[in-house]
Amino acid sequence: MDPFDDLLRGVRATGAIFGTSVLTASFAVRFTDAAALTLLAPLRGEGWLVVDGAAHRIGVGETAIVRGPEPFVFTDDPAGTGNPVDVCCTAVEEPVGDTVLLAGTYQLSGAVPDRLLRVLSRVAVVSDDHDCGPMRDYLEVQLSGPRPGRQVVLDRLLDWLLVCTLRDWFDRESPPWYRAASDDVVGPVLRAMHETPGAPWTLTTLAAVAGVSRTTLAKRFAELVGEPPLAYLTDWRMTIAADLLTEPGATVSAVARRVGYADAFGFSTAFKRVRGASPSEYTRSAYFAPTPTERIASSTSP
Repeated sequence: MDPFDDLLRGVRATGAIFGTSVLTASFAVRFTDAAALTLLAPLRGEGWLVVDGAAHRIGVGETAIVRGPEPFVFTDDPAGTGNPVDVCCTAVEEPVGDTVLLAGTYQLSGAVPDRLLRVLSRVAVVSDDHDCGPMRDYLEVQLSGPRPGRQVVLDRLLDWLLVCTLRDWFDRESPPWYRAASDDVVGPVLRAMHETPGAPWTLTTLAAVAGVSRTTLAKRFAELVGEPPLAYLTDWRMTIAADLLTEPGATVSAVARRVGYADAFGFSTAFKRVRGASPSEYTRSAYFAPTPTERIASSTSP
């Protein structure tokens, strides 16, 4: 498994489709799902995404991903002369309007998905240069009738479209580790660390994976990724650990062993250095953290 695969693990659409027949001129709808990610793909017609005051045109053949949780507007009037209608991605509607927008929301939580959110721009618009372009006609067919299993099929197709869109965006706006994954030296090391993060890795054993000297690996890794191999490994281990600590019945000792630490003390020291809080403090804060909707309500209350 490579770093990109790990970021998308657990990212799944769950019953959130918005195939609407009400988008006739003039239209303006404000998405208020407070979702971490919203995927939008016009099946018919076109419009403008107005996000944080900036307008982004999207039409058939393009897919947009908006990073939340703040609301945004889809409209045919980027000047914003109309009053938008609040909507949520909660229902499948017949695709019989002049403008048909397919939208799905992704509610993400945890330290691993947060790595994905940190590298994404607020809005990413990608043309259909990938294999998912032909799926649009099929998606519209699936929206047209209540066949058994329709929602599951739509969810999986949305997931496919999301992955293709993200991969195309990463090819264009990729962070250093994404480009490094295709390198002959660094790529095998990244995959090894992600496949078995709890292994007793050292610079020597990682260099053996790459088939180069320790000096060569350290230099090449730092050039492409921006940090030493063991620093990257520690950060990835602590990211995994942060999610493991929030699982029911998790103990610090058990989590420490799963991410490659022989004792809880050494793990706790590393976790606090990387995450800024001890494992117990992090667990308590995760339990009482507000939801995206609660954060928005708090920020907009008088």
